[in-house]
This record gives sequence, structure tokens and C-alpha cells, in this order.
Amino acid sequence: MKETKKMLSDAKARKLKPSDKAVSDGTIVGLYLIPGGSPGSGKWILRFLSPATGKRREMGLGSYPTTSIREARTKAFEARTVIDGGNDPLEIRRKQEREAARLAAVPTFAEAARQHFADKAEGFRNKKHRDQWISTLERFVFPKIGKTRVDELAPADFAACLKPIWLEKAETASRVKQRCNSVMNWAAANGFILASPVGVVDKLLPKQPGKRERVEHHPALPWRLLPSFFTEVLYAGESNSTRQMLELVILTGSRSGELRHMQWHEIDFSHQIWTVPAPRMKAKVAHRVPLGPRAIEILEERLELTESGEGLVFPSRTKKAVTDMALTKFLHHHKVESDTPGRHATAHGFRSSFRDWASENGYSRDLAERALAHTVKNAVEAAYHRTDLLDQRRPMMMDWERYCLGAA
Repeated sequence: MKETKKMLSDAKARKLKPSDKAVSDGTIVGLYLIPGGSPGSGKWILRFLSPATGKRREMGLGSYPTTSIREARTKAFEARTVIDGGNDPLEIRRKQEREAARLAAVPTFAEAARQHFADKAEGFRNKKHRDQWISTLERFVFPKIGKTRVDELAPADFAACLKPIWLEKAETASRVKQRCNSVMNWAAANGFILASPVGVVDKLLPKQPGKRERVEHHPALPWRLLPSFFTEVLYAGESNSTRQMLELVILTGSRSGELRHMQWHEIDFSHQIWTVPAPRMKAKVAHRVPLGPRAIEILEERLELTESGEGLVFPSRTKKAVTDMALTKFLHHHKVESDTPGRHATAHGFRSSFRDWASENGYSRDLAERALAHTVKNAVEAAYHRTDLLDQRRPMMMDWERYCLGAA
């Protein structure tokens, strides 16, 4: 008569010695407890024939007594169910482990954003834009979805972040959306997701006002008030570097940052030209500026104050470039009016003053736009623009200078 196998009990398992043979569980086919290195300990294994390879395999199910007999039987039963279904439980386990490892490597949105930002930080043209890129995400996006993995994010998640500012701060919202899309495209490029879900966010939000409706213009002094501004403000007090800087900003139609960083080697006194190097230009293209008599006079006065004629034309006390706040403070202090109700004129706004003057005094759009170093947006038109029209621009800038000085 064939002897029936007895079920393994805790009493028997606790008596196992390191020298004993593997003990069959007695209930699940192939489940064994292999004695460990100390009495009463062991390792659970399930021996089976793989449906996938046809080879005999062993699958670990934990250690005893950490994994109890009941738990080992449950795991073995589940594995046997998989085997009966024609699959190899070891292969399934390995796939699950690989998937778990992959998920562990998937970054949260905040982690992805900071990594992407670190990769592209060197490409920003100035510190202000670099800081704004990440700070807007920290303010509007991270609080809601910063800790969520990128592969768990859907269009609705980004819509929820953008909704509070979508209409009230349309320009900011558009930039935040672009930055979110940039982060998710980075995640897709690194294999964490298939594609960015940000592109369809607009479908979940109300229609934004058009660009013309939401453009925030820099408050500008109306061009007809320029002569009185020169007489009553710029020339009303003792000449200093701030007044000279502001006057040159106006006469050259330049951006304040371009002029505040002006270097002596950029000035060609013999040809009366200031060449702003490409790295300092918004469009990253060198820009030549014709200088009128008054502009040259200011620069010659500055040159007399220098010892070497090298470095910055308008250095601060620390020998670094003067901050934009110096010009802003001057305009606010003198309460210089602008075309925007309730706001004072800005240094950048004088470019608009020049542009309006040029239009209303018969100068072509092409000359005025080139004087302001604006990029030609039409690709076909840009392809044919091979000259900066310096000689044609010079008479216009001379007329502009004479007008500002009250000699029009």
C-alpha cells in the first residue's frame, strides 16, 4: 500500500536542521522547503516544468519562517495557476520586476522640468529669461502636479494648472503652456512617455483673447513731447552718466541693455558708427548704429573721463554695467508721462516713440524697422535682406536727433 505524503506543519519545519534534505509541502505539487544555515530556517522553492521552454525550473517564494507555510502555499498555488494557463511564472515575475524598475526611473514632472532646464540653461540669452523659465513652473505648475510622474499626466492635469491664469494672464499662461510642453517633449525623447499631452490642452480651456488684445506695450512718451522732454528734463539738471545714457538710448533707438553694456572698442569715431556685437542683440545678429553729432559729443565727453579708453563706456562704481533700474528710477523721479494711463514712461518705450515719429514723418517701414534691429519675420522677405541699409538710415537718424534737440 502506497504511503500518503503528510502535510508540512510548523512543528516539523521548526525542527529542520541544516543537514536535512528538502521537505515537500505535501499539498502543492513541487513546493519544497529547503533547510537553511540554522535550525528552524529554510527557503521556499517551487519546482516546475516551464510551459515556455520545456525545461525544469525552480522559483523562489521567500524564506521560512518570514514567509509562513500558509503564505508559501498561496504563492505556489498562484504560480501553479499561471503554469496551468500555459505561462512561465518566472518570466512573468521578471517582466514585472523590469516594469517596476522602469517605473522607478520615471521622473516626476518637477524632476523632469529641472533636468530639462539644466540641459538648456546655457542657451538662454540672459539671466532674467533663464530664471523666469523655471520660476513660472515653480509658481503655477509644481504645486499641483510637481510630484506626479510624467507618465501619469494627462491633458486635464495641465489644464487645471493653467485655468486660473488662462484668461487673466493670457501671455504668462501661454508661456507656461509652452514650457510644460517642452518638458513633456523632453520626457518623450528620453522614452518615459510616448508623446506630450500638452498640445491638446487648449481644447479643455476657454478661448484666449488674441495677441493684439493682450500685448502689453511698454509705456512710451508721445513723440511730439520729445523736444520739451529734452529741454525740461534731460537738460534741466547737471549732466551725469544717467542723463547721458538715457539721451543716447533715445537718439540711437537702442534697447537699454545694448547701451548699458556699450564698450569703447565698439565705437568707430572716424566713421561715426556704433557696432553692437551679436551676443548682445536680441536677434543674435550684429547691429550697426549711425551716430549723429550730439551722440558723438556725448561719447567724446565720456572718453575724456576715462584713463585707458577701454572697457565699459558707462561703468558703475563697481566697474560693472549699470542696471536698468537707474534709467527707470530717473523717469519715475521726474514723473515722465506716457501714453499708458497711470504709468510713467519707460526707457524701452522711447523705441516706440521713435517708431511713431518715423511713421508719421514719411520714413519707410523698412528703414524704421532696421533702425530698431527688428527681425524680419517673413522668411522669403528675410532671404533677400542682405544689407542693413546703414547709409539710408543715417539721414533718418540725423533728422531724429535734430527733432529731439528741438531743431526740426
